[in-house]
Amino acid sequence: MAAMAGVGQQWVLVEMVQAFYEAPAYHLILEGILILWIIRLLFSKTYKLQERSDLTLKEKEELIEEWQPEPLVPPVPKDHPALNYNIVSGPPTHIITVNGKECINFASFNFLGLLNNEKVKSAAQSSLKKYGVGTCGPRGFYGTFDVHLELEERLAKFMRTEEAIIYSYGFATIASAIPAYSKRGDINPRKARVTRRFIVVEGLYMNRGDICPLPELIKLKYKYKVRIFLEESLSFGVLGQHGRGITEHFGINIDDIDLISANMENSLASIGGFCCGRSFIIDHQRLSGQGYCFSASLPPLLAAAAIEALNIMEDNPDIFQTLRAKCERIHKALQGISGLKVVGESFSPALHLQLEESCGSRENDVKLLKRVVDYCMNSGIALTQARYLEKEEKCLPPPSIRVVITVEQTEQELDKAASLLKEAAQSVLN
Repeated sequence: MAAMAGVGQQWVLVEMVQAFYEAPAYHLILEGILILWIIRLLFSKTYKLQERSDLTLKEKEELIEEWQPEPLVPPVPKDHPALNYNIVSGPPTHIITVNGKECINFASFNFLGLLNNEKVKSAAQSSLKKYGVGTCGPRGFYGTFDVHLELEERLAKFMRTEEAIIYSYGFATIASAIPAYSKRGDINPRKARVTRRFIVVEGLYMNRGDICPLPELIKLKYKYKVRIFLEESLSFGVLGQHGRGITEHFGINIDDIDLISANMENSLASIGGFCCGRSFIIDHQRLSGQGYCFSASLPPLLAAAAIEALNIMEDNPDIFQTLRAKCERIHKALQGISGLKVVGESFSPALHLQLEESCGSRENDVKLLKRVVDYCMNSGIALTQARYLEKEEKCLPPPSIRVVITVEQTEQELDKAASLLKEAAQSVLN
């Protein structure tokens, strides 16, 4: 067998030599050139050290003198809205004093009117006397107070979930929750060791006022084996018979949702935010949620205010039907305004008025809508334009006026606002 193998190798070598002699001359020359070129690339240096020339001190100073660094921030016009804000005096209840002028408030997200509620203020004052103003430490470093644990327990019970976690700032809640579970590259199957995929949605969309098609998304969740993160800052304390949000609105089993997040700065009229869900999901945030681990904990007085707000929501479930009726009333009254169209569900407490036709540029559209807002402000109705981080938005919404409805607004005030908006549109747009 060994002899046969040796004969086979010799025969292969003979065939190679024979093929070499039979190959065309140009083919052999081309292969030779390629082989030499590869050898040169392997052993040659990318540059010659002797060709480098050091700059003199004078030349270095001249280059430094000529160099102009990029500006730290882009230029901002002095008339930018962010630099010319309205100043509020007193609590932003449904009657608000803006720039010294008293107006009916259709701008603040005080949906349930609890911001100036006497019971809520009394609970906050009692907590202030007991605990002081702040906490001066994160939850893991003597920043956990008994009132924090009580609020988390109450939120979990209200939302009918196993556990809840609270954050000090509303915007930090969902911004901490998502990175706690999803790392860089997770959604790239080629790079990630474990592929994690999520559907992240809002219950009621802040930028449009329309509702999330949650039942259809639940079907997609189980079909494609993904997880659902639900952001309910606008729908918590608004939708559902008891204000539990979009899951109660659609009759969805809470266990079908992997994580629910909401801020406490709208319906609860406090500060901060919370997440709720199953215990093992929430406990992971206590280890990995950056806003929880590294920010000073929520001031106890704000936690006490949120607890009292929950008490009021539980004791007065009719408040949600009252809010819905007022939303539907003004939504209907705003139909048919010449030059403006209503965007958002009839039961959304934050709806938008957009131009029916653009003026040709976003800048001109914004200026035109500002004139409508100013017209209403001068007549005693406080409205606001929706603002966006224009360079950061994936799908930038058209410019709009945001109209916010609360339970404190009377039917007469709702009708007045609708009538004034029609008058403003007629004056400014036509």
